[in-house]
Amino acid sequence: MLNLLAVWIVNALALLALPYVVPSIQIAGFGTALLVAVVLGLINTLLRPLLVLLTLPVTLLTLGLFIFVINALLFQLAGTLIDGFQVGGFWSAMFGSIAYSLISWLLSALLLRK
Repeated sequence: MLNLLAVWIVNALALLALPYVVPSIQIAGFGTALLVAVVLGLINTLLRPLLVLLTLPVTLLTLGLFIFVINALLFQLAGTLIDGFQVGGFWSAMFGSIAYSLISWLLSALLLRK
């Protein structure tokens, strides 16, 4: 339970760092970042597997690169669902989702060592 809380806070911190990397992404504050982290987690748990399964032929044809498109669209969906979290457009969502993954991975590696 404590590990889940720590991962949630690390993901929120990664979201707060995101506007410094991708300026067209804006986030209102830490509370909004916590909410976006929960929503992104739910979207990635519930919608992403279904979309990956439905787009499997395209993903195979592009050698897996279509997964980046799916991630960007889901990131943009979170931006439309939550007030205080704006994503500029598709390319902002693409670079934002990649940067968010990298920042979250780096923070998790640094802060959540076992």
